[in-house]
Amino acid sequence: MNNDTGNDVLGRLAQILEERKGADPSSSYVAGLYAKGLDSILKKIGEEATETVIAAKGGDNRQVVYETADLWFHTLVLLAHQGLKPEDVLQELQRRFGISGVEEKAGRKTK
Repeated sequence: MNNDTGNDVLGRLAQILEERKGADPSSSYVAGLYAKGLDSILKKIGEEATETVIAAKGGDNRQVVYETADLWFHTLVLLAHQGLKPEDVLQELQRRFGISGVEEKAGRKTK
């Protein structure tokens, strides 16, 4: 195992996902997802979220890690597709430090 921090791993993965936008969909899983569009990316996130829940209910922690990695990966694909970066989410999480979850949710602006 290497010594990359979470930010390093997320940043490196975000860079690779960005590069895959220009790849041949027949030679890259991620490029294929991008080519299929938002609905396909969202479907994968839903599938991976469900698999994560099932793994947690099954009590196999190793499987929970595998499925959570898949969920995070596909969520990162979504962020890249939307022109967002992991740092955008990390900044939002950091903003929430020291704020009660109840207060934070109540303070969100609705559209």
